[in-house]
Amino acid sequence: MDQDFYYNFIEPDIVLADFVENLGTFHNRSDEAKEVVIIPDGRVDLFFMQSQSEPFHIALVGLETYPEQRQIPPQTTAFVVSFKPLAVEYILHTSIAEILNIAKDLPDDFWGFKAEDLQNFELCCTKATQKIKELLPKETDERKRNLFNLIYSSKGEMSVKELSENVGWSSRQINRYFTKQLGLSLKAYSTILRFRASLEHIVQGKLFPELNYTDQNHFIKEVKKFSGVAPKELSQNKNDRFVLLSVLKGK
Repeated sequence: MDQDFYYNFIEPDIVLADFVENLGTFHNRSDEAKEVVIIPDGRVDLFFMQSQSEPFHIALVGLETYPEQRQIPPQTTAFVVSFKPLAVEYILHTSIAEILNIAKDLPDDFWGFKAEDLQNFELCCTKATQKIKELLPKETDERKRNLFNLIYSSKGEMSVKELSENVGWSSRQINRYFTKQLGLSLKAYSTILRFRASLEHIVQGKLFPELNYTDQNHFIKEVKKFSGVAPKELSQNKNDRFVLLSVLKGK
């Protein structure tokens, strides 16, 4: 790990598992910007951040569909809640269709967080957990809950037709829901989850398709599409610029 770049991610309280994937923090301790590549991972991120050059601010980041190079400013501290898509409707109560591949600033007092909270990861986790518990719905559409459970458990490898038949919800209605809430189709989202699942193999040096890819060329093409580089270069992760890979490797 880059000694100037610290990160820590933990799983949420079990009662939040349908809506939250993890809670995390990262800190660029350096006096120089940290070059990173953000790659699609199927999560919706809520960031609480501040740095030497930027005051405390809060942003909701939509789903990514392509890799993007970014810089984390010097002396940046951040807390992030990574949501599963079901949270968009039931916890955030909004659509993120219009922020595909971009972020939206939220009010600085969102959820009652303050700049000084960022210095205490445990406190941030406690505050976020309590707030999300307050927002938990009394009930959810079981078709949606089952749909996302299947998408995740199959690592994006179930077809739209199979998913539709298993949850008793027409593929047309599912795609309408995905487009309205998330800004992309079910198939597109499943493809991102399959790519993300392949990262767990790539960090182990397995550079051939372990999942349901047609062939090696298809696998390489998809890895390049979502990361910008071939599997071999991705696995090398020079300068820890692919943070998601670094996190997976550290598990």
